[in-house]
Amino acid sequence: MAKNNMSKLAKREEKLAYRLLLPTVLILVLIALYPLGSVFYTSFTDKTFAGADKETQFIGLENYKELLSITIKELPPILDENGKQKIDPKTNEPMYERAIRILPREPRRYKELNQFTLFGKRYVIGATDPNFISAIWNTLVFTVISVALETVLGLAIALVVNSNFKGRGIMRTVMLVPWAVITVVSAKMWEGMLQPNRIGFFNTVLDKLGIGNGQIAFLTTEGLQLPSIIAVDVWKTTPFMALLILAGLQLIPDTLYEAAEIDGASKLRQFFTITLPMLKPTIAVALVFRTLDALRVFDVFQVLLSSRKYSMATYNYFQLIGNRNMGLASAIGVIIFIFISIFAVIYIRMLGVDTDER
Repeated sequence: MAKNNMSKLAKREEKLAYRLLLPTVLILVLIALYPLGSVFYTSFTDKTFAGADKETQFIGLENYKELLSITIKELPPILDENGKQKIDPKTNEPMYERAIRILPREPRRYKELNQFTLFGKRYVIGATDPNFISAIWNTLVFTVISVALETVLGLAIALVVNSNFKGRGIMRTVMLVPWAVITVVSAKMWEGMLQPNRIGFFNTVLDKLGIGNGQIAFLTTEGLQLPSIIAVDVWKTTPFMALLILAGLQLIPDTLYEAAEIDGASKLRQFFTITLPMLKPTIAVALVFRTLDALRVFDVFQVLLSSRKYSMATYNYFQLIGNRNMGLASAIGVIIFIFISIFAVIYIRMLGVDTDER
């Protein structure tokens, strides 16, 4: 009898819990799921942004095909009258047919993305939208390198400020200053420091050290653009990672370290056997949050590089505002969402974070 009463009480409590959660679920549907579903639907249309002159048509996967279609074609060598491959007198390199003549134009026009040589043959990679493929590459490189650096540096800073030393409170406050600065403001600050002459801080310092000529164009030289953007982001966001990891360190009981010291474990062994395993859930959360931000990075790219080099988010902005192509922009948004989901799952699997074990 008592068992039945407990069972009825549990069921009533369960129903009450569902009723209490219902408003939260409805709000979540309105502010999150509905907009997400709307973006998914729009990505299958040719909808125009801020325009009523064109009727929206359902076009299926055409936007995704336009963004992601890639082809690889072999470039035939240019031969002379003797049947030998011509050599460019300026570069002293073998000459090949122009990519524009080889890449298909129907049913979609492919443009040159890159070229490479394999087993003595020359190939061209063509894409229907090479700017977006480049934007994906730029975003992934930016994400992987910046998040890795920020995690390592953030862990190091968190370990330092978690130890006992004089002025620890001031250090914890000071380390948050870069993160507290608005991203656009910090990007503008770095833009001034990266000026391609001796007005820029870095050119001045490098010139004093005898490196370069004081005219290094950090933001216009192809090979220096991404490293410059990554440096700006690492400076600003490392304190955020340090703060999250520091919170995880505060949850590790001191008794574990005391027991390890009694057993004769060194500081390095304590780090790998106690600190890192206990920090796995915290690091997983930090990586997910930071990767989410990095994959949809907009402000740093837009302020410092504008249209010289796109991230996925800045190219999304270009298509939506510049070309008013809302359908294509929505498809880019969906692709960003998919990338974020993939990274989140990878982190959780790799770090072994399982809610059933906690």
